[in-house]
Amino acid sequence: MFDQSGGLKRRSNGIAERKQMVMTEKKIGELVSMLTLEEKAGLTSGKDNWFTKAVERLGVPQVRTSDGPHGLRTQAGKINSLEENASIPAVCFPAACATAASFDRDLLYRMGEALGRECQSTGVHVLLGPGVNIKRSPLCGRNFEYFSEDPYLAGELGAAFVKGVQSQGVGTSLKHFFANSQEHRRMDASSEMDERTMREIYLPAFETVVKQAQPWTVMASYNKIGGVYSTANRKYLTDLLRKEWGFEGVVTSDWGATHDRPAAVAAGCDLTMPAEDTDHLIVEAVRNGTLSEEALDACCIRLLKLAFRAAEQHRENIAFDYEGDHALAREIAGQSVVLLKNEDNILPLAEEADVAFIGPFAKEPRYQGGGSSHINSFKVVGALEAAEHRGVRAQYAAGCRPDGETDELLLAQAIEKAKQAKIAVVFAGLTDGMESEGVDRRHMRLPEGHNMLIEAVCAANPNTVVVLHNGSPVEMPWVDRPKAILECYLAGQAAGEAVTDVLYGDVNPSGHLPETFPKRLEDNPSYLYYFGEGGVVNYNEGLFVGYRYYESKKQEVLFPFGHGLSYTTFRCSDLQLNKKKLTEGEDLTAAVTVTNIGKRAGKAVVQVYVAPEKVEMIRPVRELKDFVKVKLAPGESKTVTFTLQKRAFAHWNPTVHQWRTESGKYTIQIGENAHDICLEAEVQMEAEPVPPAGGYHIGIPMGEFAKSPKGRRFLVENIIYMIKGMAAAGFIPKEMAAMLEQLPGGVNLAAIDMLAQRAGNAAGGTGGVQVLLGQPLGMLDGFLPQEKQEELHKLLAELNQ
Repeated sequence: MFDQSGGLKRRSNGIAERKQMVMTEKKIGELVSMLTLEEKAGLTSGKDNWFTKAVERLGVPQVRTSDGPHGLRTQAGKINSLEENASIPAVCFPAACATAASFDRDLLYRMGEALGRECQSTGVHVLLGPGVNIKRSPLCGRNFEYFSEDPYLAGELGAAFVKGVQSQGVGTSLKHFFANSQEHRRMDASSEMDERTMREIYLPAFETVVKQAQPWTVMASYNKIGGVYSTANRKYLTDLLRKEWGFEGVVTSDWGATHDRPAAVAAGCDLTMPAEDTDHLIVEAVRNGTLSEEALDACCIRLLKLAFRAAEQHRENIAFDYEGDHALAREIAGQSVVLLKNEDNILPLAEEADVAFIGPFAKEPRYQGGGSSHINSFKVVGALEAAEHRGVRAQYAAGCRPDGETDELLLAQAIEKAKQAKIAVVFAGLTDGMESEGVDRRHMRLPEGHNMLIEAVCAANPNTVVVLHNGSPVEMPWVDRPKAILECYLAGQAAGEAVTDVLYGDVNPSGHLPETFPKRLEDNPSYLYYFGEGGVVNYNEGLFVGYRYYESKKQEVLFPFGHGLSYTTFRCSDLQLNKKKLTEGEDLTAAVTVTNIGKRAGKAVVQVYVAPEKVEMIRPVRELKDFVKVKLAPGESKTVTFTLQKRAFAHWNPTVHQWRTESGKYTIQIGENAHDICLEAEVQMEAEPVPPAGGYHIGIPMGEFAKSPKGRRFLVENIIYMIKGMAAAGFIPKEMAAMLEQLPGGVNLAAIDMLAQRAGNAAGGTGGVQVLLGQPLGMLDGFLPQEKQEELHKLLAELNQ
């Protein structure tokens, strides 16, 4: 493998020989030992905007990256530009806001495969995506690049995408790690949140992708976390990402996110991008002892593994299948359209229907977002053109200008076309200038001209359909006016074809909202805190993001998470659990039958939620824990099975810093969405209690003590001493104490509840046992005889061990 000069055998162009090259850990280590300190420092920063540095004397190849994640934004040959007009023509697939609505892992895998092949055809080794940041607020300007407000959905779809891309021998860059949920002051703001919020909401999507798919790289975000820049945050890059989760790849900075090169290397950020004239800072830090060469070597080892892996898996002569991938983009977009409402079954339209297409997006759709993911699409098909291709002669009126503004003349022309047609279809949404990387929205409204257009057309024609193109939820003050609404999100370059496929029934809509549409911005749980102050953003809403908040608070919304209609009707029945009781750590299998009771073939999305009984920990009323998309012919039934593992029931316990499960009742729910539950079944969980903060002592509530089976047994056996003592002291009537002693079961917790009921103490909704368990254990201790006190204190010591 090594030639006589100590370098890798190379072709005449200096690039390491591919196909035959298999770099072992030992060989990588030997190569690192041959690098000069300056070469090591150089490896940890980019050559330019897109390439890493090669070390030609040792045959170390360079790695080429490209923006993504829903298309290639790369240049031909070795052009080194960040400008969109320098990018090659490519295929713009639907953005993540749209593909998430598919609720379809297989579809995301296929999209990843296609992008992987495109990367091979253009010499790209690492595609910069996917983005799995949580949609904390509808205002985030980059929400169109992210999947969901729900970490389970984001993680599952992100993992499928990564697997698809990497199946083609091309790496991905999972981004932006982490707590990067806003664009306002994204370069310096510090995201501040408690440990549970971090572990249960903002980290799980990254964890899922890392553990399921092992992306070749992870991209550290711009922001600070707890006051420390992500690129210099060893706690998360090394201790969590690598040591706890087992991440094996390279950590790269977001472009321009490194503020301290030596600190980044020490933290485990292997690569700073793009090129910086700061390699000398690494050299100086090693020489003056502020950065260990061992830490630098560790980064170099990971970078060499990436470089040789990319070279070994690169394939020559792969064609860029423009038309084939356009067809796939069309299919994906069609599978992601969400039918929000469909009164009188106005959709699908008949081919011969007299229809007017109104709005500038009918001719030139808004199909992608702005910023680093903006694709130079090789072609774009609007709905008007797609309708013409299928032989539909739709009348057209713009109704407003591309910037969303309108005037009396434009509105009058639209009203006239609407009156002339039997059905009017209004194409509206957010304009390019309203949502983009680098800037957040300040409201949830559509452009005023779009709202005016929708209102005017609905007034002119009661048979109005609204088609929305937007990357994030919008307010709909006119929601009751149109008969149907299609949410198409940013559907990629085939948006127009996909929309007409759905409008005319070639595709039965099967998308479901991956986020909640609140009625107004002020209803969002992050509303009061979103932008932060003084560069500090406090995530004060904690766990209650999106539907977790709306459902727990019983807040009425415009459309709930998971909502989506079809041109057919599905029914779920016969929910079966394989166990009625579980011990912490055991799996639970749930099976449910899904039937298409309508007259059209379609795809049902079965959503599985877990609803924990309120015990001690504050938790959302329900959380999505699995989903599947099922294709069914009319009259067909299928039974789908889900396996719910420990994490489906667990919460992050900040006392012991582990995933733990509370004993109690858990309800397995099958939902049409996060609000409408159609089936449910209960399972009882047995779990070891987590010791309270500070341990067991007589100052803790008796309820905390009773979480331990031994503690509860002691309480049941000895509560009689407390009842008698309280009766003797006059705290409770003596006749009631006597009544308890005469009961067949003696004094027990059920009897205490009955006593409280008779005394009228439970009228406020709090039972006698609940009142009792809220009292300090010292109250019981004070009424115990000496031998029982000694027994209690011995038990407390035992539990603390």
